[in-house]
Amino acid sequence: MSLKVAIIGAGLIGPRHAQSVIANPTTELIALVDPAPTGEATATTLNTNFYPSVAALLASPHRPDAAIVCTPNHTHVPVAKELLAGGIHVLLEKPVSDTLETGRSLLEFARAPERSHLKLLVGHHRRFNPYVRATKAVLESGSLGRTIAVNGLWTLYKPDSYFAAPTDWRASGARGGGVIPINLVHDIDLMHHLFGPIVRIQAEKTLPQRPSPPHDADEGVALTMRFASGVVGTFLVCDATPSAHNFESGTGENPMIPRATDASSSDFYRIFGSDASLSVPDLTRWSYGSAEKSWANPLVAEKIALPDEEAPFDLQLAHFVDVIAGTVEPSCSGDEGLRALIVCKAVQTAMQTGLPVDIPVDPLA
Repeated sequence: MSLKVAIIGAGLIGPRHAQSVIANPTTELIALVDPAPTGEATATTLNTNFYPSVAALLASPHRPDAAIVCTPNHTHVPVAKELLAGGIHVLLEKPVSDTLETGRSLLEFARAPERSHLKLLVGHHRRFNPYVRATKAVLESGSLGRTIAVNGLWTLYKPDSYFAAPTDWRASGARGGGVIPINLVHDIDLMHHLFGPIVRIQAEKTLPQRPSPPHDADEGVALTMRFASGVVGTFLVCDATPSAHNFESGTGENPMIPRATDASSSDFYRIFGSDASLSVPDLTRWSYGSAEKSWANPLVAEKIALPDEEAPFDLQLAHFVDVIAGTVEPSCSGDEGLRALIVCKAVQTAMQTGLPVDIPVDPLA
């Protein structure tokens, strides 16, 4: 029997999730929910049932088994709570919330005994990207030796049109805009996925390049990071500089951002181990081969193959189905989703105070 899935939110990302549901032979797109006037037309295009609210969906004959929440960030928690209260498994688009308080309240709500059988996942889909999966496999194989450090970049230029109405909220820090909650949150989650929890952050703000007003959101920050494992790292994020050093240009994940023609010149992660180092996305492993580890010997470059070219959204949905079936543990649980948000808030605090910020390993602490 197919798993009945509803999409909550008919904006940009909702229809993309819907296509994955339609394409998966184990899932059925049962409904689309959106209060906007265009929602019903989108549902018709997707050949599915339409409801203007979650309450209407839950009272209908088309109750889903699971739902994917693709609504604005500030609505994530109330929508997810309404679905969980109705007995529905939830895949919640990142970030888990717009505040730590509401994010924590969602995790506590989901853990209540009467709802503990329900699954809550957070949609950090880049965990399923083939370049990330290949990197994770290299780290888990031990072929780099003991991981020592990581250097990361997310740098590109957002044009004025990106900040134009109706998405002018992107220019406002108070309304959830800025490069930290919109973009850095992806890389923080991947840092956690690859190296474990970040426990300390220091941050320095980049020089602003856009006029304020109307722009008062963060444009960039240079970070130093310490992980619970002892790994250390640096990260530069900036959306006001022409650059190919970012996840989208390197992997071609976003069709709106042209892929760099040379992966070796668009690296966004460099991982340093005791036996070898790895650059991503060109997936080049550098070592001394069978020779003695010494700067006097030439380095040997080994290309790591991609596991496949499967779409991350499709793999994330398949994973959601498996988690509901109880055959696998969640890759990005509610705890992991909240952990990324906590670090992003810590980055903003460190920027404002000029002081390092320590972060508890337990996201509910």
